[in-house]
Amino acid sequence: MVCAVIVGLIVLLVAAGTIVLVVQGKRQPSGEPLYVAMGSSFAAGIGLGDRAPDSPFACMRTINSYPAQLASKLGLSLVDATCSAATTTHILNGGQYFQRPQLDAVTPATKLVTITSGGNDVGYVGDLSALAAREDGSLSGWLTGRLLGAPDLARPRDFGKVRRDLATVVQRIRQHAPEARVVLVTYLNILPPEGTCTALNITAAEAGAMRKVGDEVAAATRDAARDSGALLVDMEHLGAAHNACSPEPWVNGWKDPQGTSFHPNLRGAQAMAAAIAAALVRNP
Repeated sequence: MVCAVIVGLIVLLVAAGTIVLVVQGKRQPSGEPLYVAMGSSFAAGIGLGDRAPDSPFACMRTINSYPAQLASKLGLSLVDATCSAATTTHILNGGQYFQRPQLDAVTPATKLVTITSGGNDVGYVGDLSALAAREDGSLSGWLTGRLLGAPDLARPRDFGKVRRDLATVVQRIRQHAPEARVVLVTYLNILPPEGTCTALNITAAEAGAMRKVGDEVAAATRDAARDSGALLVDMEHLGAAHNACSPEPWVNGWKDPQGTSFHPNLRGAQAMAAAIAAALVRNP
């Protein structure tokens, strides 16, 4: 009898959670879409303060994300379509947490679109987190190692798809908003140019393998900008001296008290907003 009650409660909790996801996921960004932000958690600003008002819980958008700061700098109303864990496929086709495509936020009135995406397509931050978790000595780390094992760092990763999808996103935006400025923004450097450090909680060999993944995601973004004619803001280049091992990091290491592991800290988000604003001035 007790087991049946427990099972019933679990079923009710799962059902309630699913209903919340559906209702939240179907909630559309509101406001005048002069500026539309797209992308994954690097753009959503996960861990950077309070949740953005009326945003889906699962997307983890915050009030200090680089899009929020950029909108304030430029005096543009923001429709934020970013969502943690999003891939380029989610931007194009939707399906994440019952959401529509992020592209749907663009209208003919849109003047600016920023996009930071591609890392989740190839398991960049996910693999970094799995590697670090296995070595942190905690119960969650032990469970990660036992249940998931080590990520296969030698597996094929389709960087070509990232490049093609990002270029397609730009083309689709121009179909909806021909006059909009479209900006592709690379991910900030997480890893140092060589070796590792205690902040990362991974070995030098693991860092070397994941450094190549980060470099390839940035290269795919650069290629997509070239192929599509979008403006490129290369934060991998601009943030080279501010990786997680540096004296003044723009991105958190593993279990950083200032925010979410392997994601931009507040300084990083501010730097991204400032770099995009400056690029728009240089390229009117």
